[in-house]
Amino acid sequence: MKDFAGKIAVITGGGTGMGRELARQLVAEGCNVAMCDVSAEAMAETKRLCEVERLPQGLRITTHIADVSIEDQLKRFRDELIEQQATDKIHLLFNNAGIGGGGSLFTNTREQWERTFNICWGGVYLGVRTFLPLLMKADEAHIVNTSSVNGFWASVGMGVAHTAYSAAKFAVKGFTEALINDLRLNAPHIKCSVVMPGHIGTSIVSNSRKIQSGSESGQLSSNEILATRQRLKGMGIDTGPMSDDDIQQIALDRARTFLEQAPTTAAAAAKVILDGVKADRWRILVGDDAHRLDERVRQMPERAYEPEFYQSFVQEAGWRLG
Repeated sequence: MKDFAGKIAVITGGGTGMGRELARQLVAEGCNVAMCDVSAEAMAETKRLCEVERLPQGLRITTHIADVSIEDQLKRFRDELIEQQATDKIHLLFNNAGIGGGGSLFTNTREQWERTFNICWGGVYLGVRTFLPLLMKADEAHIVNTSSVNGFWASVGMGVAHTAYSAAKFAVKGFTEALINDLRLNAPHIKCSVVMPGHIGTSIVSNSRKIQSGSESGQLSSNEILATRQRLKGMGIDTGPMSDDDIQQIALDRARTFLEQAPTTAAAAAKVILDGVKADRWRILVGDDAHRLDERVRQMPERAYEPEFYQSFVQEAGWRLG
């Protein structure tokens, strides 16, 4: 797919981050966009930003409330798209929605763990299931599934449990790779790509906290404060003198720095992804940190979870997710 003009794209998680920037860049190229998110306000802002420039005549941008882990909500999104976009086909599917959290089988609740897994993996699987019939009706189409560097390296450092997100992202990577041949055999006009970003400047940390807590304030619960203390202890930080309010502030600061101090912006990441689709690349690494980490894991897979591996990478790249 060499250009996106006149095409129809579905984007999950279109309210913020890479989803928002994918929408903006696709619309700028004359692509119709249907996005979903759990936040109507965030999608309204994305749509506003898309419409800042004069849109081509007849271009459609539609917004739809949907939790991608719930199949009935995705089906409703699909049906609304068919009605509002006046079509029975789409050309691009970006399964982009995701959250963090629920990292430990021990210190997080089962509900938190499965919430992360069901959005990050289930949302991709259900997204493909739901929109495949519409992709089948297009003359050419492309599925883009967002995994992560945690889809080939299940860690963000020695002091942090990261099982739910990593398991989900490994599943996304394996599923997309398996799709390559499944599509080749059964729907050769549809291509697919797996996207593996490194540290991208998005609101995933703050958004995840709001979704996991069910509160717009994103305040940590008592269990989350305890888990944060344990994470900081694992990083060699003494939290004994810190009050719970201090821990809350650390969490807020982490969300801010994750967004503002990332080596790759969401806009830059979206451009890499769209360029990868145009180049028909099935494997799209995003960010220099992703490329370096991929190379290092391949060089020494048996040592990938040893303290020295992480420490040497931090020293080399000045990189830390934990």
